[in-house]
Amino acid sequence: MGFPGVWMTESESMIYRVVPKCACSTIGQIMFHSDHGRFFDGDIHDSRSGLHKWSQEDSQPLIEQAVRAHTALTFTCVRNPYARLLSSFFDKIAGIQRNGRRYRGNLVPQLVQRYGIDVGSPENGFAFDQIASFRRFLLFARDTIRWRRPMEPDIHWSAMSGHVSTFILNGGRYDRIFFTEMFNEGMQQVLDAARTPVSVDLAQVPRFNESEGHGPRRAHKVSDYFDDLSRHLIWEIYKDDFLLFRYDFDDPDNKMPTGEIDLEEVHAKLGR
Repeated sequence: MGFPGVWMTESESMIYRVVPKCACSTIGQIMFHSDHGRFFDGDIHDSRSGLHKWSQEDSQPLIEQAVRAHTALTFTCVRNPYARLLSSFFDKIAGIQRNGRRYRGNLVPQLVQRYGIDVGSPENGFAFDQIASFRRFLLFARDTIRWRRPMEPDIHWSAMSGHVSTFILNGGRYDRIFFTEMFNEGMQQVLDAARTPVSVDLAQVPRFNESEGHGPRRAHKVSDYFDDLSRHLIWEIYKDDFLLFRYDFDDPDNKMPTGEIDLEEVHAKLGR
């Protein structure tokens, strides 16, 4: 199976397991900058050179060798499951993508038809009932993850623990897992531990939010989107994410982690 979703600097100073909706655009740009002294011109997900990616065939043997030998600082980044799923909804379902179209072509029309979701449009200023539509999207996300119907689960809302585990199951080991909510602190620890050709001043790094400005803004606080049924479904889907990565299930408005991640526990539980 190899190491899907893994990026590595060309200098082999850092290996990163991408977890979608967890600052991956910013992390990729920092990795690129740490080798080349500049940021990639465009969305880092579109780069085909300057950064090794498992999706690039020529990069695979280099990534595999570095992972097996554990010669590079290896890390990933996680995010509060409540906020991550809301971000997925507003970006991928309610938003318009960089190409000017809806995500995955006919996905949104399918959701409108099958789940009664309304996401508005640029023409009406994305006016729609955000809470009702999000809760219907949550039912859809649960169906994809639990039963793989009406489609396979999308990487943007499948559990973080699933993304993190593929790397471990195939022979990788993490040196750091840090929180999106404490990004500068966690990323700085990675940069301090890695031997990068170019130093990176995190205070000068912009946030590369590739989804911003293409859709509606969230109009309510996080807890407003999650009634009792929604929270039951969230626990069903993301229980391991809450427990392993120390997020507060009881208070959706508390985006901060409640403790440190135990790397040994993560490797033990996700490496089975």
